[in-house]
Amino acid sequence: MSEDPAFDRDFPAPPGAAAALTPLVRRVVADNPGAMTFTGTCTYVVGRGTVAVIDPGPDDGRHMAAILAALAGETVSHILVTHTHKDHSPAARALKAATGARLVGCAPHRAARALAEGESSMIEGANDLDYAPDAAMRDGDAVAGPGWTLTAVETPGHTVNHLAFALPEERALFSGDHVMAWSTTFVGPPDGSMTDYMASLDKVRARDDALHWPGHGGPVREPARFVRALQHHRRQREASILGRLAAGDRTIAEMVPAIYAGLAPGLRGAAALNVFAHLEDLVRRGLATSEGPPTLHGRYGPA
Repeated sequence: MSEDPAFDRDFPAPPGAAAALTPLVRRVVADNPGAMTFTGTCTYVVGRGTVAVIDPGPDDGRHMAAILAALAGETVSHILVTHTHKDHSPAARALKAATGARLVGCAPHRAARALAEGESSMIEGANDLDYAPDAAMRDGDAVAGPGWTLTAVETPGHTVNHLAFALPEERALFSGDHVMAWSTTFVGPPDGSMTDYMASLDKVRARDDALHWPGHGGPVREPARFVRALQHHRRQREASILGRLAAGDRTIAEMVPAIYAGLAPGLRGAAALNVFAHLEDLVRRGLATSEGPPTLHGRYGPA
């Protein structure tokens, strides 16, 4: 997908510099590049004069200083958060303290399901457990300022509390980590759910947005086509997992090397969680079996 100009993976934006993207949208990129964050977290400023800030980002004084510099002379009425991973929400507290803005957006962190007996989450440290909004938004809830409106679109999957925010004045959607041009989205139980993620892809594909502004990397310029490609990718991944089950693999540890050939060692844990998310969904749909409830270290078989 990265070779298609609609799915541009090139993102040379320097961290800390405020860039005007459209008449209503500016972006400041945090200096937190990594395997899961690409070149860094994108913080968006919406509006002029009286503005909203989406995803203030990690707890990083340099990034906060860059945001405040971009907001010089303006009033922040709302701070919105797509989800409570530590690369998106922690700076919301400092920004609220500095501006007095109302902190809204997603609900506080919770897992998509309870941990199974003997199971531990590999991504517990990724969650911002101190996030406490003034109000949690639900699907269709909106905040507004001069010339702009931001409406919540519930998009669980990457996390159970994930929201996107629609900007109807520009037919744009701030898609957080649900849809990104640079990479497919990480879905890892128990925080994430592949069943929810696929349903959320159906939901955003049915919208008429002209553009997505993601939480990392550059924009998705043809969202419906791109989301269709994401769905196809996930169905191919399902087919690969079912193929491994048919070949005799019974554990996720056996499947990952065959499905993700050449994967960097540091990403094997994330790949295992993605396969687990697919297996949970396949078992739920009756397309695979598990010995007891699906777990990361469980045994699986063909239906």
